[in-house]
Amino acid sequence: MTVSDYDRCVERYSDNLYRFALKSLRDGEQAKDIVQESFLRLWEKRSAVMAGKEKSYLFTVAYRLIVDHVRFGKRYAGGEALLERRRSPSGGGYDDLSDVIGRYLDRLPSRQKLLIMLRDYEGYSYREIADMTSLSEAQVKVYIFRARVALKKSIGDLNDIL
Repeated sequence: MTVSDYDRCVERYSDNLYRFALKSLRDGEQAKDIVQESFLRLWEKRSAVMAGKEKSYLFTVAYRLIVDHVRFGKRYAGGEALLERRRSPSGGGYDDLSDVIGRYLDRLPSRQKLLIMLRDYEGYSYREIADMTSLSEAQVKVYIFRARVALKKSIGDLNDIL
């Protein structure tokens, strides 16, 4: 990978990667850090990344960094932070449908949330998601199915919410 190839990757994928990280973490600064770290790792491994696989590599790295961040946060979050997490999805006052859906997504386990976002927000195929996450394609389908069932159960009818 040359410097110009790398620059094209930054132009082409940085916005999508940032949106993915932001939707996952709901923290703009953390999302920027994830994007920066993902591109840094791409540059460090530029000789090992096959041509045409840069996007998959970037999202794989970002996914793993997000999972690590979520695990670290759960491990070291104090009692007050856990109470706030529980209160926020049920708190009202949101007018935007994406905010409402985001609150319900936050209730999902982190792995399910990330897989839903890769599939439904970013449009990756099950095979691509399996490659990114080191899960089998069947596991990806099961996690996404369970996440959708949980969302449907907790949301019910969108007309009732709005």
